[in-house]
Parts: sequence; C-alpha cells; structure tokens
Amino acid sequence: MAEVFDLFGDPVPANWGGRGRPEHVANQQNRNRVSLLVALGWSNARIASALFITQPTLRKHYFSELKFRDVARDRLVAQVGVKLMDGVNAGNVSAIREFQKYLERNDLMMYGQTQQPAKASAAEKPAPAEKVGKKAAAIAAAQQPDAGTPLGELMARRQQAVTSH
Repeated sequence: MAEVFDLFGDPVPANWGGRGRPEHVANQQNRNRVSLLVALGWSNARIASALFITQPTLRKHYFSELKFRDVARDRLVAQVGVKLMDGVNAGNVSAIREFQKYLERNDLMMYGQTQQPAKASAAEKPAPAEKVGKKAAAIAAAQQPDAGTPLGELMARRQQAVTSH
C-alpha cells in the first residue's frame, strides 16, 4: 500500500476523515522543535501544549529527544557555533562579530564566570565633578578676574585690598 502525503509533505493518517482524532505522527520538524524547546529549558507540559499534544503523546513520540535534557543546551550552543563558523568561513562580517561575542561568552563559561569582569571598581574611580549651570559659572568667573588684562589686574588688586582689610 502506497503512503499518501498531504500538501505539506506530511503522511496522511490511515483513519483520516473517519471518526475520532487522528493519531499524532512525529515528523522531523516537530523533533527539531522539541529538541530546541528542551534546550531552552521548557517543561514537558509546556512543550506538549506548544505542539498541541498531550504529555503522554509527547513522551511516546519524542522520547529520544527528551532523554538528552541534560546535554541539550550544550548541543544547541555547539550547533549555533558551527553555523557561526560557517558564516565566518564565508566571509560574512556580521557573523565574524557574532562569533567573537560567542567566543567571549564561551571563555567566560570556561572560567566559571557569569558576567564580564568589572573594568574598575567604584572606589578606584574619581568622583564626578559637580555640574555647574551657566549662571553659577558666570558668577564664579566674575569672582576670579583674568589677570592677563589691565582691567583684570585692577580687579584682582581691589579684591586683595578688600579681603586684607
């Protein structure tokens, strides 16, 4: 008996058009979805609802994808690395940038860090100067005359005379 396929290339179940719900047929696209969702840390209940199936159906048809839950994230990260490397080999500039970020994240993971080390601590940084508005800056400039001009020298002598008395 020849197998019949629908317009999307999926096999048509034998009881199609009959009474009851047709049996779920696992395909490669759904297997890839399950693998991705397992790698992202989704629960079985959440994955099953995303595929519009029950949890027992999920366990029945996708057992091989679910049993590698502990290494699924590593496999996904490795697959992303391979795709990035393909882009780097093709000369894709954005892939090169992303691959550099990928390497930095991998290095952080290798050394047990969860984030980039701080460049300088708060104690080492000098306190930022207090911002001064235009009016306050003008008043401060008026209090300190420019000694390079004759008027500035005269004002400086006058201020010294006032402060000395």
